[in-house]
Amino acid sequence: VPEGSPLAGEEWITGPYPVLTGTAALAASVAALEAGRSPVDGYAFGRAPGGRVTVRVLPHGVYDRLLLNGFSAEVWMPPGVTEERVRARAGLGQRHPTGPGGVGGGVGVVLGAGNVTSIPILDVLYELYAHNRVVALKLNPVTDGLLDVFGKVLAPLVEFGAVRILTGGAEAGAHLVHHPKVSHVHLTGSAATHDAIVFGTGEEGAARKRAGEPLLDKPVTSELGGVSPTVVVPGHWSEADLRFQAEHLATQKLHNGGYNCVAGQVVVVGADWPQKDRFLAHLRRALSEAPARPPYYPGSDGRVAQALDSYPGAEHLAGGRVLIGNLDPADPGPALTTEYFAPVLAVLELPGGPRQFLDKAVRTANDRFTGTLGVNLVAHPRTISRLGPALDEAIAELRYGTVALNAWTGVGYLTATATWGAFPGHTLDDVQSGIGVVHNALLLDGPERTVVRGPFRPAPRSLLHGEPALSPKPPWFVGNRTAATTGRLLADFAADPRWSALPAIFASALRG
Repeated sequence: VPEGSPLAGEEWITGPYPVLTGTAALAASVAALEAGRSPVDGYAFGRAPGGRVTVRVLPHGVYDRLLLNGFSAEVWMPPGVTEERVRARAGLGQRHPTGPGGVGGGVGVVLGAGNVTSIPILDVLYELYAHNRVVALKLNPVTDGLLDVFGKVLAPLVEFGAVRILTGGAEAGAHLVHHPKVSHVHLTGSAATHDAIVFGTGEEGAARKRAGEPLLDKPVTSELGGVSPTVVVPGHWSEADLRFQAEHLATQKLHNGGYNCVAGQVVVVGADWPQKDRFLAHLRRALSEAPARPPYYPGSDGRVAQALDSYPGAEHLAGGRVLIGNLDPADPGPALTTEYFAPVLAVLELPGGPRQFLDKAVRTANDRFTGTLGVNLVAHPRTISRLGPALDEAIAELRYGTVALNAWTGVGYLTATATWGAFPGHTLDDVQSGIGVVHNALLLDGPERTVVRGPFRPAPRSLLHGEPALSPKPPWFVGNRTAATTGRLLADFAADPRWSALPAIFASALRG
């Protein structure tokens, strides 16, 4: 990232910031357990369709209400789980950290992510606190340059003997996961990487997968990404709404250069929406005008070339971005089943008015897209009002680990007390977006999903249209001019929350 570029804000907001908020939230959970309380005491409980119990994890406290005004997040538990059970089981391994009743234990291996610098640290913390395992963290070679940084961040745990940080390639990783002293493996990456580790490579690995005979004979959890859709529900939008939401979708695709496990890959729009063409024109412009970022992640150019081979009519936009227009709903090709992990975005059109379109989009997202990590919904407040309970039912029907309405699922990643991971139920031989959850600083037992909501418009337009939200353009937007300053100030605040730091944050955010 060039010196002084606003894109440095992406590194502040997805690197130091979630590590600082995550450690603070974990500390609060451990303190509650030490005092004989549940980590969820003080959090509001609610209800969702299907008799689900929910825990409202954002906002929590006055600072959340000020810094993320208009955003909210709930963790939904599976149907049949009671509030009493949530309270009683919150804490996971920290409820019985020692002795014969201890949970977990042994040595856990974390195969660290290479794309977002907070992921390896947060995964190490979850192994330690949720499962009582000491951890061997093997860095992805992309992040080997951060070995000294990670060593300083985790120094107290390294000195205590609870963590060791290692480097090396695939051979070192294979030796590590198969070591007899290792009792559990957690990895972040692709489904192909997961299968290579669990079943082996080549035809022998494929045969083991077909036979259900893993080469790795120990428990494995994972976060593996997938093809994330963004469903744009038809409505009557102003020109400013079209521009803002186009930039919102460009952010979902281009944040971190497109190298996010939850990067938007397919925009699902209404074929009969009168404003469809205008919205897509704004989206094309937002993708073209977003600041350029070098394709740093290995294999990016090859994956772009793969997309262009499959869709020779795709548009080449500025900065090496690719827009695949008007996928055939009957035969959409690999865009719905291949995670490109590169600046490639596709458009799928489905027919019908808001309700019919939403029903069809939910079925398509569930049945035809690969992966279940995250799905985004965008809808005008008037459309939300008209849909009524049908919208909450649609959210409940979506089989995704994080569902975001008028927000990016990345907000769920940034919320320490939310859960992060695939929708539950995947298996080693059909792993999709992975098995298990991470983050989850409240240490909730067996959560189903996180649901994030945000404002349709930024302030002050939100207030002018009756939306009770004070947040300006979010600092994670790719077009935010002051993202670097705001991100650094937010990380500083997370390290030392205090009233005196807020004016500078607000001033920077409002200039974005």
